[in-house]
Amino acid sequence: MYSSLCYCRRLTIFIVLLAMAVSAQAQDKTLSLQLQSRAATVKTAGEDRFSEKKLFQLHYEQAHWDPQKTALIICDMWDQHTCPNAAKRVAELAPRVNEVVQKLRSQGVLIIHAPSDTMKFYEGHPARRLAQTAPVAKPETPLKRWAGLDSSKEPPLPIDDSDGGCDCETNWKKGMPYPWTRQIAAIEIAEGDAISDSAEIYNLLKARGIENVLITGVHTNMCVLGRPFAIRQLVNQKFHVALIRDLTDTMYNPAKAPFVSHFTGTDLVVEHIEKYWCPTITSDQLIGGREFRFQDDQRPHVVILIGEPEYQTATTLPAFAISHLGKDFRVTILHIDEKSQNHFPGIDAVLEADVLLLSVRRHPLIPGDLQIIRNYLSAGKPVVGIRTASHAFSLRNKPAPEGTVDWPLLDPEVFGGHYTNHYGAELKTTATIVAEQAHHPILKGLPMNSFRTGGSLYQVLPLEEKTTILAWGRAETIEQPQPVAWLFRRADGGTSFYTSLGHIDDFRGSEFPKLLTQAIQSLVPKKS
Repeated sequence: MYSSLCYCRRLTIFIVLLAMAVSAQAQDKTLSLQLQSRAATVKTAGEDRFSEKKLFQLHYEQAHWDPQKTALIICDMWDQHTCPNAAKRVAELAPRVNEVVQKLRSQGVLIIHAPSDTMKFYEGHPARRLAQTAPVAKPETPLKRWAGLDSSKEPPLPIDDSDGGCDCETNWKKGMPYPWTRQIAAIEIAEGDAISDSAEIYNLLKARGIENVLITGVHTNMCVLGRPFAIRQLVNQKFHVALIRDLTDTMYNPAKAPFVSHFTGTDLVVEHIEKYWCPTITSDQLIGGREFRFQDDQRPHVVILIGEPEYQTATTLPAFAISHLGKDFRVTILHIDEKSQNHFPGIDAVLEADVLLLSVRRHPLIPGDLQIIRNYLSAGKPVVGIRTASHAFSLRNKPAPEGTVDWPLLDPEVFGGHYTNHYGAELKTTATIVAEQAHHPILKGLPMNSFRTGGSLYQVLPLEEKTTILAWGRAETIEQPQPVAWLFRRADGGTSFYTSLGHIDDFRGSEFPKLLTQAIQSLVPKKS
């Protein structure tokens, strides 16, 4: 009897261990992806769905896709293009795309090459026949040769591509034959791959039992959204779709609105897709290493943390980032988590920042988040603080809630100030730059005479040593002026810029946006 019990127990343990091993092996074979999307905040959910007042917050989901039920579609990576710069970027992108193709193919993912308008070149190719012979499948909704902007689901794109989007001189004129003849040769087409540019792709996906689709290629604002095998139509056909956001490019000319860098234009279209269509991933999730960046994309990276409702910087700072930083900077904006109020989704971006900008008011954070910020600063990297950043991570006369940590000495340690209170908001305030600092790059172009500022004047004196005051503020009827902008050399060797300005009315004027822009520009580390 005893030996039988032992045998049963051993058999049970063996079965459990075997099941765990099989499960672990299956997990190893799945594609583990961090899907990034943008969801409207609850507070702005009542706004018109396309209103500028609607705020979006980054949302992350860990997904595990079965490679046998997953396809990668390579959109319009042609050998030539009507726009020389577009062709150049495709050529630069292609080797990285091919690395992804090779990796996913080895994992069992179906690879579909979709160089539109070039099917004649591939006549008789086994990959072409594979797509052509897939049995016709009935779509969820009728497939279109082209799916343009869907006004029921999305607002207009955030860039003006009405000129075709070419960002350089071109000899091609509308009406001339398109120069592309095939997919760029740097992307290998192997046995088991498919080639098509039509509804055949849908047929093949259904025939293979595909549920998940990764999309790479060009151009994000055009074919990647509109083709019959692209984002809008695949989402409408109820596939799980994700764009590989670092392996795409837009047709956008910086001479058109919103008059930002070509690469910022791509970022804005990707954000649009994350808001209204599907999540995105990055190629390093598939092949390791770092995210891909084009060689000409030399934009310094500004990360902005926003967590204060009083001065509405959740609205003013994103608009400022496009209008004043979009030409020269890569900008990542992170909002405090709406539910917990103690976490910034996506805060790992701080680790890659060249400049950190804080607009946060009294939010103790979970330990990991605050440690990332501390690590960034202890490395001697620059930080900009506006308005409530002086009391960003601590409550007034209260300990941090359980599960969070605070930083009561952030103001003197990071910004060199001692915020205690503010004068009444009813008192009109003005700012005057320090005459001796008039030639400082941060103050370039600012008026020597006083200018009006919004909101109340902060009481911040005394300042720490190693501060350089750039501007003073004065509230009417109050004799004691207060610094409103200064630089501070921190103990870790880094430089901080702080301004107590940042009221919504400050953003409406010309002086504060210029001051903030030039402060960020001056703090960017110089390349050796």
